[in-house]
Amino acid sequence: MNDVDVREAITRAHHDEWARVVASLTRRFGDLDIAEEAAAEAFATAIQRWPADGVPPNPGAWLTTTAGRKAIDRIRRENKRDDKHKEARMVYDDDPPEPVGAIDDDRLRLIFTCCHPALAMQTRVALTLRMVGGLTVPEIARAFLVQETAMERRITRAKAKIKAARIPYRVPSVEDLPARVSGVLAVLYLVFNEGYLATGPDTDPLRHGLTAEAIRLTRLIRALLPADGEVAGLLALMLLTEARRTARVSAGGELVPLAEQDRGAWDAALIAEGHRLVRERLAAAAAGVAPGRYQILAAINAVHTSARDMRDTHWSQVLALYDQLVRLDPSPIIALNRAIAVAELDGPQVALAAVDRLEDKLAGYHAYHATRADLLRRQGHSQQSRAAYDKAIELAGNTAETAYLTRRRDQLR
Repeated sequence: MNDVDVREAITRAHHDEWARVVASLTRRFGDLDIAEEAAAEAFATAIQRWPADGVPPNPGAWLTTTAGRKAIDRIRRENKRDDKHKEARMVYDDDPPEPVGAIDDDRLRLIFTCCHPALAMQTRVALTLRMVGGLTVPEIARAFLVQETAMERRITRAKAKIKAARIPYRVPSVEDLPARVSGVLAVLYLVFNEGYLATGPDTDPLRHGLTAEAIRLTRLIRALLPADGEVAGLLALMLLTEARRTARVSAGGELVPLAEQDRGAWDAALIAEGHRLVRERLAAAAAGVAPGRYQILAAINAVHTSARDMRDTHWSQVLALYDQLVRLDPSPIIALNRAIAVAELDGPQVALAAVDRLEDKLAGYHAYHATRADLLRRQGHSQQSRAAYDKAIELAGNTAETAYLTRRRDQLR
């Protein structure tokens, strides 16, 4: 195996095994700091040893074992005389296992710990992206549009609070689950979005490991709460979005917009599963159960994935769903997406007026400028469109998206 293959194996192992390693160590040692540092050291050791020794047959087991040894070494280094009993308990792990919930999964326990309501929402997301998703601090900082040092402090404080407050490492009881699950869904959606369209310029534009992990954990939560409409809605939304993944980036590394995607390359099985979940929720809505945000977003995606061609899209249905969503979630990003549907029904001029009203709220958001650029281009305003594309390119961090926006700008007269 050459060096390139080894590097790819290490990258793949990081995507596939980071959360497993961290979760396993957290369960064993009860400390997120120890788990994170030991996992990072294990991957650093792999970078050093695998090129010479070869990739082990079971990379996950190798990384977990190595990380466990690193954790024990750290505990011994930091040990004080009055902590010797604690050291022995953590090192040898002789305590009987705690009772497990409906689903025994270390990563699910880890995400409920990271999403504990004692932490602020942004802190929950950041901690989950780091501990479960394996994103680096710079990547998370870019996602939040904050300085790396500030994000590092936020994550450090979060881990310290978990330790000081003795936040339990477990899946909540059946009685507590409904109140806790909405925060977990918000975190999973952000994790999925980071994989769907990565924010950083120095990473893959699509990170399948993150989207796959978000889907896997959402499936587990659905198994815990099968009657929860928003859990089903989020899962449907993820599946219908993930189904288009292979068609979203060209061979040249450029983002392919929905209108230009090869719909024959979409994953028919994921679409069928997503449509089935949406139909279930529509039946519940017909019975008087009001749909939530994720269910409406899933329904919008179901309309898009039902069309054999962009021209077959039922835009009036899309707009009606966005009208429903705006009443539930009047955020400027939802309003921006609604304007795209307006452009298809009422023309780019009407849509542009709606988009321009969002400037004070979305001036720092690249998709706002990309939408304006497209609407201006469709009206023949090349100079204004070019300026909007320039701003979108400046703000966009995803390499595939930047390549697409650059080509569109350069096509202008």
